[in-house]
Amino acid sequence: MSGTILREVKVEDAVGLALAHDLTQILPGTFKGRLFRKGHRVAEEDIPKLKDIGKEHLYVMELGEGDLHEDDAALRMAAALGGTNLTCGEPYEGKVTLKSAIVGLAVVAKEVVDEINALGEIALATILDGTVVRAGEGIAATRAIPLVVPEAKVAAVEAIAARYREVRGGAEPLAVRPLRKMRAGLLTTGTEVYSGRIADKFGPAVAAKLEALGSEVAEQRFAPDDRQTIVNHIHYFLEQRYDMILVTGGMSVDPDDRTPGAIADAGADIVSYGTPMLPGSMLLFGYIRGVPIFGLPGCVMHDPYTSFDVLLPRVLAGEEIVREQIAAMGYGGLHRR
Repeated sequence: MSGTILREVKVEDAVGLALAHDLTQILPGTFKGRLFRKGHRVAEEDIPKLKDIGKEHLYVMELGEGDLHEDDAALRMAAALGGTNLTCGEPYEGKVTLKSAIVGLAVVAKEVVDEINALGEIALATILDGTVVRAGEGIAATRAIPLVVPEAKVAAVEAIAARYREVRGGAEPLAVRPLRKMRAGLLTTGTEVYSGRIADKFGPAVAAKLEALGSEVAEQRFAPDDRQTIVNHIHYFLEQRYDMILVTGGMSVDPDDRTPGAIADAGADIVSYGTPMLPGSMLLFGYIRGVPIFGLPGCVMHDPYTSFDVLLPRVLAGEEIVREQIAAMGYGGLHRR
């Protein structure tokens, strides 16, 4: 602190003085929140409440030149970093949370996060890049560690954010990308399902995943384990101009599984057959006449989070999926039940 005066006073002597920081009350199992806000002037009737939370002394403060209070520092950092479809909350105990205004895909520049956290005395915590968020969910929080931080630290954060935008042609270090509404053609393969021997479980599971992200299965068809029949159905979906094609089942190395070969025969440019993620390692992804096409393995029916749940929102956000992205899914890609 450069010239900042931080005085400790007895609670009884604090009447009429302004608090230097927020004070939190914790009632185990029922409540944790702000009892008094920074700047609150202590009144006589506040003294019992302050003692109830264990306060015998309080800090009052006069900022020196070149210093920032924790709340002001957090607000400035949030303003510098926040981008499209983000809202900025009020400071609370030196922390400001940036929340999504929509259902979308979080954009988080990891290199910016790392560079800021290397500065010291300030912190930036985020969710992972590419995470699906709902309206009102936080994607990042800025925080000052001490009660008072040098303004130069915050200016450095602002410079890092500005440089990132300049170098990346206006790209934002933190933002949320909206998801397009897409209509999918769903082809469920497998002679056992086609013949009615067993009930289809793929359809409801896949439809639920799309609906949760604002899209829909426009039509579902069924096919036996016959390569040419699968090809014909894929071409039919192309003729219907659906935005996406999903082919379920028949993705393993079993001799009866015809789906990967049929997708290739239909004319798809396969980006990857297989992902380094579990569950979902047998997923196929590609494009056919510019339309995204998935080959979905059986785990999509019963596992709550698979490689499909990683790639689907990226497709909905308008990303062009390339092999390097899929190869990178192995880091953090083991999801244990």
